[in-house]
Amino acid sequence: MSFTLAIVGRPNVGKSTLFNRLVGRKIALVDDTPGVTRDLREGEARLGDLRFTVIDSAGLEEATDDSLQGRMRRLTERAVEMADICLFMIDGRTGVTPTDQLFAEILRKKNSHVILAVNKSEGKAADGGVIEAYSLGLGEPLRLSAEHGEGVDELYHMLRPLASEFAARAAADAPEVDVDVSDDDDEGPRVPTKEKPLQIAVIGRPNAGKSTLINKILGEERLLTGPEAGITRDAISVHTDFLGTPMRIFDTAGMRKKARISDKLEKMSVSDGLRAVRFAEVVVVLLDVDIPFEQQDLRIADFAETEGRAVVVAANKWDLEEEKTEKLKELREAFERLLPQLRGAPLVTVSAKTGKGLDRLHAAILKAYDVWNRRIATARLNQWLGAMTEAHPPPAPGGRRIKLRYMTQVKTRPPAFVVMCKNADKLAESYSRYLVNGLRADFDMPGTPIRLTFRDQGDKNPFKNPKFHTPSRLRKHVGNPVKK
Repeated sequence: MSFTLAIVGRPNVGKSTLFNRLVGRKIALVDDTPGVTRDLREGEARLGDLRFTVIDSAGLEEATDDSLQGRMRRLTERAVEMADICLFMIDGRTGVTPTDQLFAEILRKKNSHVILAVNKSEGKAADGGVIEAYSLGLGEPLRLSAEHGEGVDELYHMLRPLASEFAARAAADAPEVDVDVSDDDDEGPRVPTKEKPLQIAVIGRPNAGKSTLINKILGEERLLTGPEAGITRDAISVHTDFLGTPMRIFDTAGMRKKARISDKLEKMSVSDGLRAVRFAEVVVVLLDVDIPFEQQDLRIADFAETEGRAVVVAANKWDLEEEKTEKLKELREAFERLLPQLRGAPLVTVSAKTGKGLDRLHAAILKAYDVWNRRIATARLNQWLGAMTEAHPPPAPGGRRIKLRYMTQVKTRPPAFVVMCKNADKLAESYSRYLVNGLRADFDMPGTPIRLTFRDQGDKNPFKNPKFHTPSRLRKHVGNPVKK
């Protein structure tokens, strides 16, 4: 998916109808009653050769309190902040209302790419509404009929250049991962430069001190992103020199505690964090030392490991902790118990308010990055594999021993290894974990994701192949069975 398109507008202007048309299925409920859609719905849209994510949102209401309408509005505003492009839809037959004018002003602050669409514009009855739409100051309006499909071609031509822009940006932002390696490679880890800085994602709940930490690293008071009005998605990343290392730091909206606003809003906030993980090389999971390892923290850390990114866990507000030794022991125990797949990853304590511990955080990031780039020669790997199989031989399903023939590293960022063997599909998962844990311990690769694949070498004996034919140079020794 090259970009994200959020459809917003007052209730009952036809947002869900357009959503269903773009995804090609009737997913969202459609009715003449206002307020049918109450949460956010994502779908995979297809428009010509464009493939993108479309978000159907609740109708924009003027309520700002904690009522249902107020929560629906905040949920929609969150979708606007996350989206690359916002399609603001008004009703052509009703014309521009004061509510439309209010939300047009909000959209100009929250999203730099806004397309104004006048829906229900088939026929002359909507001409007045189309003319009024110019007064919103969002450019030339798009005449649209979501129900009949009119104006969809024009929407494609408006999205096409923006899609190319976002595709180029995504390619530039994407980190280099799964890099092929061989024993002939002498290069070590890529040294971060100003042109290609080390890419970091800082993830955490709103009260974890994420924005304060980033401001301290930057050396200036700058809130990168969040639910506050007026902060655009363009500020999602910033370049800085962190203790001599060029870095690009990706910020995200904080992952809210469950039911703080709504379950859907929490889900979208976590989704925003997941998106930042994909653009990072090292992910810093920032915890509040008072309430560490909440469900959202665990989910993001696990996702970072699944995506193959290096992980650093930082416990913030350490300056407020009185029993530091006991608390650090509790944190390490909880880390190993709740995230065994990241056992050994750096766990550091910091104070974003005072700046204490930033040197430890910097060193942990570089250590995790170095391990993420680790390369091991094939000769060392096979010597190690022989010792490991001798100490603990593979199981013998059906009484037949599985022989691990040889091992090599095929990729780095993260380290990936292939073991050639016979009957690879019969090898137990527990034996794979045994080898992965051994790699971590013996080659100093704590915490980093490790990919280990067992590949079936098959039977290399040519005489057992029914398609084998005796070479002509051997026929004088074995005879020609056909002539006899």
